[in-house]
Amino acid sequence: MPLLPHDAPLPLQPRRVLVNGCSGSGKTTLAARIADVLGVPHTEIDALHHGPGWEKRPTFEADVDAFTSEPAWTTEWQYSSVRPLLAERADLVVWLDLPRARVMRQVTRRTLRRWVRREELWNGNREPSPWTSLVQREGVIRWAWQTHHLAAERVDALLGRDPAKPVVRLRSHAESAAWLAGPLAQART
Repeated sequence: MPLLPHDAPLPLQPRRVLVNGCSGSGKTTLAARIADVLGVPHTEIDALHHGPGWEKRPTFEADVDAFTSEPAWTTEWQYSSVRPLLAERADLVVWLDLPRARVMRQVTRRTLRRWVRREELWNGNREPSPWTSLVQREGVIRWAWQTHHLAAERVDALLGRDPAKPVVRLRSHAESAAWLAGPLAQART
């Protein structure tokens, strides 16, 4: 199945939706909006992964297995240890394919906002300083820059393994909004 554009009708009524994109692209926001349109639960995968002190929670894989065994859900396609399971169980993949410049503006703004407001993210964790986020190997700003291309590689690999898996490609927030209100809303009925 070729990549579906934002205005193409969906070939199914999706119940298990996986959102692909690089860090800072808006995956979590989009996954939550998809869940609202479909009336299904959204599980933020970062909240399952990050324990106190940014350590991986020991129950992460089991938690992902449990929620993806349910008949309906949305989540983000992250973390190599669970990516194959997520892809196998999803009936629709949505690829948020924003230009790198847009993603970098978004992730920088989000990091600054969270840092200034001292927002708690997951399990007591807070955003480190913007400088740390920029220079540390796994700092989110640097990570977004270095891994932007991997979202496309994941889609290519997925379609190579499972060419029948529907993948919707959204190239802007305007396309996302049109898709949510159009093909996705129409598919839920």
